[in-house]
Amino acid sequence: MTENIVLSIMKDAIQTAILVSAPILLVATLVGLIISIFQATTQIQEQTLTFVPKLLAAALIGLLMGSWMLHILVDFTTRIFELIANMGG
Repeated sequence: MTENIVLSIMKDAIQTAILVSAPILLVATLVGLIISIFQATTQIQEQTLTFVPKLLAAALIGLLMGSWMLHILVDFTTRIFELIANMGG
C-alpha cells in the first residue's frame, strides 16, 4: 500500500464524514442561531428552550435525509471493500 493510496482513502473518508454530517449540523446551527436571537430579544434565558428545538430539528433532518446519508455511507464502504479486494490479488 503506497502513501498515495492511504492519503486518498483518508481524503475520501473525511469528505464522506463531512458530507453525511453537514445537513444535521447546519440545521442545528441555524435553529440555535434563531433561538439565540429570540432569547436575546426577549431576555428569556431558559436552557431547555435551546436544547429541545435543536434536538427536534436534528431528528427531523435525520428522518428526512437518513436514506441519502445511508446511501453515501454504503457507497463509501463499497469503495473501501473493492480497494481491499483489489489489493489482495
